[in-house]
Amino acid sequence: MDKDKFIEELKEKLKTILTDSYKDLKPELEKDLNAFLETSKEKLERWMLLFAYGDLTKEELEWLLKSQLDLVALEALQAAGISKIKLNALKNNIIKTIFKVILDLIIPLV
Repeated sequence: MDKDKFIEELKEKLKTILTDSYKDLKPELEKDLNAFLETSKEKLERWMLLFAYGDLTKEELEWLLKSQLDLVALEALQAAGISKIKLNALKNNIIKTIFKVILDLIIPLV
């Protein structure tokens, strides 16, 4: 399992989610996204490995990922005046995407 591939795939999928809806804020959003991934990288990699080895269930992995919601700052969107409801929906979408990427990488290996 390639951790670098995991992080790169995450970046690409998350950039697509963010920039499809907020093209005009793309550079700022990429900065926010990279900051989040840098802050959470070690945890995400550790959780991915634990899940791969069967030490975490899907439910436990999902719960751990949801614990990272507060770290998803998205300051560019807050500064642009996006509502809290939209921000929270976007944050949840980011966490769901991370969960899906981990599942897609791990399930074929099992």
